[in-house]
Amino acid sequence: MNRKKISIIGVPSDYGQQRRGVDMGPSAMRYAGAIERLEKLGYDVVDEGNVSVRKLEKSKRNDHKLLNLEEVLDVSEQLAKKVDEVIEQGRFPVILGGDHSISIGSIAGIRKHYQNLGVIWFDAHTDINTPETTPSGNIHGMPLAINLGLGDERLINIAKGAPFLKFENVVIIGARSIDEGERELIKNKKIKIFTMHEIDRMGMSKVIEETVAYLKARQVDGVHISIDLDALDPIYTPGVGTPVPGGITYRESHLAMEMLEEAKIITSCEFVEVNPILDERNKTADTAVALMGSLLGEKLV
Repeated sequence: MNRKKISIIGVPSDYGQQRRGVDMGPSAMRYAGAIERLEKLGYDVVDEGNVSVRKLEKSKRNDHKLLNLEEVLDVSEQLAKKVDEVIEQGRFPVILGGDHSISIGSIAGIRKHYQNLGVIWFDAHTDINTPETTPSGNIHGMPLAINLGLGDERLINIAKGAPFLKFENVVIIGARSIDEGERELIKNKKIKIFTMHEIDRMGMSKVIEETVAYLKARQVDGVHISIDLDALDPIYTPGVGTPVPGGITYRESHLAMEMLEEAKIITSCEFVEVNPILDERNKTADTAVALMGSLLGEKLV
């Protein structure tokens, strides 16, 4: 894939949770200068527009207690197809959410192109719930599990024939709000995780060094990074739906992006959970775009 060619894909969906406003995230990040920032770095940037999201006046649950399952499925199928097309064209996908349920579709489309895909999950939450463990029914708490092959059959079969993620190819960074069922799954499957405890003790530099070494040792043939803006402390990203105090600092997050860029392992990325309704003067979208710049080669000097 030619990293000088980038495709921006917007996914204005808020169906994975119950707090309105995150559907405006793609517009907020575009307004914050995402395209201009990447063009300034020398990329050939194509804005592919937004995935079509039908409007639903009121959230609804299906028989399995999952919130807006049909709507999430529709968005996920469209996004998987679009991401698949972009990668086929040799372009690097930069996906703008939307709540974190969009990762069901984004990673499904990416999985079609890799046999041993690695994933870095940069998030305050682990998003590895299943219909059996979810305390809320919110699908934005399930996308990682679904791409590992766990969960509702319709959702896990979006990318038919594509290999599921391997548990040993996932690294979670920044977690500090983990449900009981998620904790058990992480422990049983020995998923690599750096909680805020590890970040505080080790420092972000060591965390990223170990993450890169870990994924390289597993001989991954691509690495997708999914960046939920609630990974950062709410001081820096107030415009998120599920803020958790005690998060990653602004500089720690930039250091992480800069080191990952230096490692040259990232093959696709997404930025999710920017909610302009809850934000302060588009601060969270500005931060997302700044991190995007660091991840894709922006230097301080």
